[in-house]
Amino acid sequence: MDEQDVETEDFDLGAEEPTLRKPRIAIVGRPNVGKSTIFNRLAGKKLAIVNDTPGVTRDRREGPANLAGQDVTIVDTAGFEDAGGDALEARMRAQSELAVREADIVLFVYDARAGVTGLDEIFADYIRKSGKPTILVANKCESRASDAGVGEGYALGLGDPVEFAAEHNIGMHELNDAVNIALRSVDQSTFEVDMDRSEAPVRIAVVGRPNAGKSTLINTLIGQDRLLTGPEAGVTRDSITIDWVWQGRRVQFHDTAGMRKKARVNETLEKMSVGESLRAIKFAQVVVLLMDAQNAFDKQDMQIADLCHREGRAMILAITKWDLIKNKSEKVIEFREKAARLLPQMKGIPLVMFSGLTGKSIDRLLPAIERVQIDWSAKLKTSDLNEWLAEKTQRHTPPSANGRPVRLKYISQTKTRPPTFVIKTSREDAVPESYKRYLINHLREDFDLQGVPIRMFVRAGSNPYAEKK
Repeated sequence: MDEQDVETEDFDLGAEEPTLRKPRIAIVGRPNVGKSTIFNRLAGKKLAIVNDTPGVTRDRREGPANLAGQDVTIVDTAGFEDAGGDALEARMRAQSELAVREADIVLFVYDARAGVTGLDEIFADYIRKSGKPTILVANKCESRASDAGVGEGYALGLGDPVEFAAEHNIGMHELNDAVNIALRSVDQSTFEVDMDRSEAPVRIAVVGRPNAGKSTLINTLIGQDRLLTGPEAGVTRDSITIDWVWQGRRVQFHDTAGMRKKARVNETLEKMSVGESLRAIKFAQVVVLLMDAQNAFDKQDMQIADLCHREGRAMILAITKWDLIKNKSEKVIEFREKAARLLPQMKGIPLVMFSGLTGKSIDRLLPAIERVQIDWSAKLKTSDLNEWLAEKTQRHTPPSANGRPVRLKYISQTKTRPPTFVIKTSREDAVPESYKRYLINHLREDFDLQGVPIRMFVRAGSNPYAEKK
């Protein structure tokens, strides 16, 4: 998303100087969508009462927080009710509306597991009319049960939903990025502190089996012995975050504990360590799967790769200890063949070979990460996609179902990170998985999206005659 220029005003010399304050961010939404849980998460402490019973919060509650490097005031509000008159619900609604009017930014929260409700749509209409910079937050995104609800959020007309799970602290980086962009669109002349305009870091998780050399790799990249290393497997037990700058760009490495086969993980501490590694994968933009050149593409390596693909992360296959390999040209051919055969769902995934200990050829890694991160965030034009779809379906028509032809009407990209596409057709169940794989493979090749996960859904278009019938 392009940054918006901050407009400035000319003040009369005799005008009163505005009172300095912190930006105000109002958290709003219907009852029981998790507003207070988000409020507590952003505040870093339990300030608001949280309960599954709707309507616990009635008054506006304010508290300090730091988002996108800026000290802000966050405001918890009562659940929005479609009520009028002098009823309690109407007075609670009035308080929520007042919080919106006084806010610089609005966080509109809905429950992604429950999906968009009629009350969400009513309140979203009010928020749009307010003209306030708004961030749409799809809360409770800790599982795949929320996928459908996230997609429904686009219809609210409040921008792309930020997938968040306040109880599990998932999505904080994405929310910070959204707040950072929103802050740039508001008048900052009255704020106490100038906003931190530094670019959000590229989050990179380094994962792999125990003793693959993950900590050694990061130490070599940053040029210091920041992480504990050694010959013993399992030296790293916790997920460690390292901030660094590469060619003027902020980079954040997440060193993780080695991931063994599930059947071998018995101790509670190791289970917690593996849990932190899984969490690092969920937070990452790019995952570097590090493999030992002497036993690369082990079954456990492939299970980790498949996990990263299911999570929709951009990924690099990194082969370390390359200095120990003698017949390098033969090994390159062998590794590329294994990558294509064992990971067909990640066709074209980048493969980088180097020595993490000596640093030989390690300069190839970060440029490869940068390229795959750009592809992972790619947004394709709808017109180009539909021209492409017409050409592909003309070349290879979808197979008929029960003697009736299947027509693909329209394609659009609904999401990035990873690139996600929806194809509209009158018969969604009639499109076989093999044909979807055909489309995904050509989409990857024709738009140069090699190696990144691609999600494609086939949905039935609305029937204009349904209501008449």
